[in-house]
Amino acid sequence: MKKTLFLQAPSFDGYDGGAGARYQMKREVKSFWYPTWLAQPAAMVEGSRLIDAPAHDQSWDDIAHEVDGKDLVILHTSTPSFGQDIRTAALIKARNPHALVGFVGAKVAIEPDQSLAASKDIDFVAREEYDFTILEIAEGKPLAIVDGITWRAPDGSFIRNRDRAIIENMDVLPMVSPVYKRDLKIENYFGGYLRHPYVSFYTGRGCKSRCTFCLWPQTIGGHNYRFRSVPKVIEEVNYILSEIPQTKEIFFDDDTLTDNHDRVMDLARALGDLGFGKPGFKASWSCNAKANVPRRVLEVLKENGLRLLLVGYESGNQQILHNIKKGLRVDVARQFTKDCHDLGIVIHGTFILGLPGETLETIEETINYAKEINPHTIQVSLAAPYPGTFLYKQATENGWFDNTNQLLTDGGTQIAQLSYPHLHASVIFDKVEEFYKRFYFRPRKIGSIVGEMVRDFDMMKRRLREGVEFFSFLHNRKKAA
Repeated sequence: MKKTLFLQAPSFDGYDGGAGARYQMKREVKSFWYPTWLAQPAAMVEGSRLIDAPAHDQSWDDIAHEVDGKDLVILHTSTPSFGQDIRTAALIKARNPHALVGFVGAKVAIEPDQSLAASKDIDFVAREEYDFTILEIAEGKPLAIVDGITWRAPDGSFIRNRDRAIIENMDVLPMVSPVYKRDLKIENYFGGYLRHPYVSFYTGRGCKSRCTFCLWPQTIGGHNYRFRSVPKVIEEVNYILSEIPQTKEIFFDDDTLTDNHDRVMDLARALGDLGFGKPGFKASWSCNAKANVPRRVLEVLKENGLRLLLVGYESGNQQILHNIKKGLRVDVARQFTKDCHDLGIVIHGTFILGLPGETLETIEETINYAKEINPHTIQVSLAAPYPGTFLYKQATENGWFDNTNQLLTDGGTQIAQLSYPHLHASVIFDKVEEFYKRFYFRPRKIGSIVGEMVRDFDMMKRRLREGVEFFSFLHNRKKAA
């Protein structure tokens, strides 16, 4: 077995490119997702090591010695971090010329040749799901016969091997949480709306929704939701409760865990059997959801320890939801949200400004909609056309790009990339700050947050820290513009 290092490379301060990397940027408050997509193959390669430099505030100088003696180094990359990642690859090769360097992630999966051409220090890139791809390379299988890679031949040409078959039986994948325990500092991972410390992992891959902006279903995960059996998920939950006992919340990071109603109810009941939802039990659980889950399902989830749902509302305008193929009706989302409020399920709602069809009027509609349905917390993003998505294709064909191919500034602030004849990118950019202020600076919302702080001293300390980070974010965002 090759001596293997899995690396989320050093980046700008606060960069979060972990997990499924749906939202690779510096966030409003300190947040880091687990590097699950690196931890999964790391769990399969005996003797490997995982480093998540951004979450551990590590520079190249802090980790350079880790590449010494390594035979194989795997870097997770993305469109925003690619420039920094190829600089890291050059540093790796300069220090250890014999190491085989491979890149994984959606960026290289859909642009393999361009990625290899960008740096002579990349030996191969992995396409499709790459867990078994990396395992085979670590086992010493020649690159020429490894499915799912594009690699650099000795003569400098790029060779595309045949595609790797998608993993249908998700139970063949090992747990990732033992890798977290071994190589990561759990307390370094924050989610602004999650209890701290938390642990997240995937119980399945793929999403049946067809949202035009969403990266991973269109590049790696696919639209067929494949999932681990409930006993396998419970095995990992038991491991976390036993071996990472400080965990206060488990977040299931599937794109949409609630898509399969029967399965999510079976999982919830199994979690309930462990004690979730019972008085005095130390942990809760949360997950991603679409705003169309029936009340009967929500009731089962809540009874068995569900605390929070992360919900992608995106817009309050029905035509925009049609434009992005969200497959969601605004009236259904309203009823879903009311049901959650009635049942005591907390919602972190996410919204996107600048999607196709956006106007000043639809932005106003979405801000008023968010205030009306009143999720506990929100995240407001700018439409981000990642290569490989239908939105990127639309933007290219229609000339919507605002003379930039960057998603972020050098400091990690998200850029408004899309401009329309009737709505310039700079206006969309400014509306994000207005959205946040109009949502949070309401007596009702301020009272809710203050009440939460008064009831819990730890929450008071946390919210005060997050408040400082939030205002700093708005200030720096304006400067970056």
